[in-house]
Amino acid sequence: MTTQSTGQTGTESSLSNWAGPYVTNMLGQGAALGNAPYQAYQGPLTAGASAGQQSAFQGLANLTVPTQQMGAVTPQSFTSRGTAQQYMNPYVQNALEPQLAEQQRQAQIARLGDAGRLTQAGAYGGSRQGIMESENVRNMLQNMAGITGQGYNEAYNQAQQQFNVEQGAQQQAQNLTNQYGLQALARQAELGGVQRGIAQEGMSADRAQFEEERDFPYKQVQYMQSLLQGLPIAAQSYNYSKPSELSNFLSGAGGITDFLGNLFTGNDSGTDAGDV
Repeated sequence: MTTQSTGQTGTESSLSNWAGPYVTNMLGQGAALGNAPYQAYQGPLTAGASAGQQSAFQGLANLTVPTQQMGAVTPQSFTSRGTAQQYMNPYVQNALEPQLAEQQRQAQIARLGDAGRLTQAGAYGGSRQGIMESENVRNMLQNMAGITGQGYNEAYNQAQQQFNVEQGAQQQAQNLTNQYGLQALARQAELGGVQRGIAQEGMSADRAQFEEERDFPYKQVQYMQSLLQGLPIAAQSYNYSKPSELSNFLSGAGGITDFLGNLFTGNDSGTDAGDV
């Protein structure tokens, strides 16, 4: 029978002697760092609003936006009843009275002049005098009517012009009010967006800080695990055991088959020899 060599019963790995102190020290320092508590940043996470922005926010908050005064202007008509009289000069009659009085005075002067001439001609009190006085009165009334009509016509035109000026000024004022209101609202929306951005920046920084603190223990575990990865410094030892006599016998050329065969063959030979 052939004797079987000893067999491996186990394997154990350990650090090499030259690398052991270094690795042990490194792992100790890594474990200390991995077990260290989280050190939070104590300073501000965002810049926040500047002093100029704060002043702009406060000023815009105190700004009165004429939202109720904004809108369209409803145009008026100068020909509406009573509109023209509101814009005509209330002293137009006072301005016309001196002119009318002057016409009356001139007519009286003309009448006296005609009477003097008729007296000299010996025709005073006749039909010629009547005709001349009638013509003088007609001219006076015609002049007075012309003066009155022209005065009121000018007053009407000036009133219409003033009406148009005021209507244009009212429209311009409304346009400026609308423009100012819309610009103020747009500016409020713009600065509101800036305020929202500043607030969102702060919330995002707070959330990022929270997530960093939350994930810190897991990262420390991964860090400590990474210290053990890829270290080509392990030495291995092998343990062996000596096989028994039975194992050596059974591992022979015939093994268990030869053993049984020899056993039975030996018994038969003994019987035959006894009989002979």
